[in-house]
Amino acid sequence: MDLSNCRCWNLILSIAFLALISRGVSGATFTFVNKCEYTVWPGVLANAGSPSLDSTGFELPKDSSRTFQAPTGWSGRFWGRTGCSFDTSDQGYCLTADCGSGQVECNGAGAAPPATLAEFTLGSGGQDFYDVSLVDGYNLPMLVEVSSGSGKCASTGCAVDLNRVCPAELKVGDGEACKSACEAFGSPEYCCSGAYGSPATCKPTVYSEIFKSACPRSYSYAYDDATSTFTCTGADYTITFCPSIPSQKSTTPVTASTTMTPDVSTGSGSDSGSASVDGTSSSESGSNSQSGSKSAAMLSDGSWLADLAMGDATKSLTPSNLQSILIFSATLSLLSFLHL
Repeated sequence: MDLSNCRCWNLILSIAFLALISRGVSGATFTFVNKCEYTVWPGVLANAGSPSLDSTGFELPKDSSRTFQAPTGWSGRFWGRTGCSFDTSDQGYCLTADCGSGQVECNGAGAAPPATLAEFTLGSGGQDFYDVSLVDGYNLPMLVEVSSGSGKCASTGCAVDLNRVCPAELKVGDGEACKSACEAFGSPEYCCSGAYGSPATCKPTVYSEIFKSACPRSYSYAYDDATSTFTCTGADYTITFCPSIPSQKSTTPVTASTTMTPDVSTGSGSDSGSASVDGTSSSESGSNSQSGSKSAAMLSDGSWLADLAMGDATKSLTPSNLQSILIFSATLSLLSFLHL
């Protein structure tokens, strides 16, 4: 037996084992990147029982980045505050996703909705769990990307500027953010509460479908787990605000033309409303019936999907449009897969 070879293999195995142990102890590296045309103030909230990271809130100027280390077992959430005004002593407030601390640091406070959230649990059963949630509404584009991990480790997030297609009844101010239907109306069918407090009774609504069709990997309502939660092992994460999209908040906002009126008095869980399509008034009910001619025209050139991705809200968004968008997206995905 060649002892030198044995010692060599023992050394390699020892190094590999130490690397694995070290990675498990160190947890994950979070890198925040700001590609917006404006400054973002990220907020950080550790869940109960998790240690605080190096900061609970900080300034992230345009084209800058900052990195944090989180230990295995850490869980919490991140978000981006916008339109902030702080003085030289770091006292102030933010127009969107403010944490209410009156300071740059959030000091254990969470984001006031609407806010785009990135949520993480590190090393649970050996895996990391992560998602991007629009359940509390939306205030800016966000993308989570994974590196150095094993498993499926998919990217997730919402790169579309939903503020530009936000229905009038969900819009905040001049379009700085877009509320969830739960926050806007407070009814159980939108909040998945009361009689609607289970996956069997709380279903997608017209409003959650607006978010889901634009950002299919993000949580759009409370029980949207199947397509919105992702796992990875031993990974580091990059969280990018405004990830290479053509429309930024610095551009002139486009007023959404869709108006939907929910039936909040009956608590029936159905969505109803009216929308103007090319100057013609139409009625949409919870049955999601669709006009064949309208859908065929849309599917023939994919213009609605392109407009949605580019943030063009000059066309009305109806349930039939949403259904056709989903069908069109699935068709494109299948064709792409067949051509791989």
